[in-house]
Amino acid sequence: MDFTALLLILVFFTLLAVNVPISICIGVATLAALVLHIDFTPAVTTIAQQMAGGIDSFALLAIPFFILSGLIMGQGGIAKRLIECAMAVVGALPGGLALVNVASCMMFGAISGSAVAATSAIGSFMIPEMEKHGYDKNFAAAVTASSATTGMLIPPSNILIIYAIASGGVSIAALFIAGYLPGILVGLALMTVCFLYALKNKYPIAARLPFRIVVEKVAAALPSLFLVFLVIGGIISGIFTATEAGAIAVLYALALSVFIYGEIKTDDLPQLLLKACETTAIVMLIIGASSAMSWLLSYAHIPQAISDFFLTLSDNPIMILLLINIILILVGAFIDMTPAVLIFTPIFFPVAAELGMSEIQFGIMMVLNLSIGLVSPPVGSVLFVSCAVAKTSIHKIIKPMLPLYIVMFAVLMMVTYIPAISEYLPKALGLL
Repeated sequence: MDFTALLLILVFFTLLAVNVPISICIGVATLAALVLHIDFTPAVTTIAQQMAGGIDSFALLAIPFFILSGLIMGQGGIAKRLIECAMAVVGALPGGLALVNVASCMMFGAISGSAVAATSAIGSFMIPEMEKHGYDKNFAAAVTASSATTGMLIPPSNILIIYAIASGGVSIAALFIAGYLPGILVGLALMTVCFLYALKNKYPIAARLPFRIVVEKVAAALPSLFLVFLVIGGIISGIFTATEAGAIAVLYALALSVFIYGEIKTDDLPQLLLKACETTAIVMLIIGASSAMSWLLSYAHIPQAISDFFLTLSDNPIMILLLINIILILVGAFIDMTPAVLIFTPIFFPVAAELGMSEIQFGIMMVLNLSIGLVSPPVGSVLFVSCAVAKTSIHKIIKPMLPLYIVMFAVLMMVTYIPAISEYLPKALGLL
């Protein structure tokens, strides 16, 4: 068992170091480790079966729908209206543009379900706008990247669906609702940093808009924000499943972007569909490969060994959970969220469950933890997108990221040690 884990880790990180795609790294490492137990041909057959079984889930059908709806929203004029809404509401406060950036990324991330899409759509407008008004460009890029990750927690979120599958079928509706409060807390924490940063650097404060204009801007954004209420309300009330909600999100996004806003033409749809297919194929390949690796870990009894190790390491739940969070932060810095959730959920959840943590709380803790990895070098995809939009480099953005990292970690600790942050809303709505 020990040699199986060692070979798995060695092959995986060797391939990752030479920039092999993550799905290939996982698949080849799994095959190499499995060959220790059975012959090559049955090993290949077993991995193929596990990969096919890993993506054979009705719940996963929601992912391509939400990917497509997010792409439609990204090109449908949604970002512009959300930015104008946020500008009208919080733009006149100290650090107003930074607060607008955070609020816009939160709203767009929640609607699109993609941190990368939020970074690109909101950052392409807000980063130049903040720089024009005297904000440091690197700080603007850091704010965009960190606030875009809130879309991983605020539903509809693809990664929460993937966690529901990895955890053995926890309620997607309960997970979606559980993500609201932690996601909003992260956003408020980031806004606090922006507020203090603006006061310290004496950035100019925008003029307060007339109440009539504020109402108009908010009203213009309401059709976009209604998507969240439509999807979540339908799931909670039992009108439709998460998969059916994804299909409804596509139809609503099309109606909004094509017929109401008129930002997308029918000629644009084939390209959007192709992009959605490409993204879905990548995600499903990662899910399949990760499912095979998770099966191998279980076959070799590695999760049980790790669980026993953690529980003998200390009898202090606070220290064990802190250690799990530190490991996940390191994992998130090197591995993308989807494989990390699929691989490490069966490893660490048994430990957390022994300490009394529910599946819901652990899932929110893990997603929030790995969201920090999205803005952490060397692999953080959102950080790279933000740097590309701002035309800056990673080493320049790290310093302004530090206070944002600190408050994100602080909220992570709150989610880890205060169950009510994740569980209050699902319990109040009768989902737990």
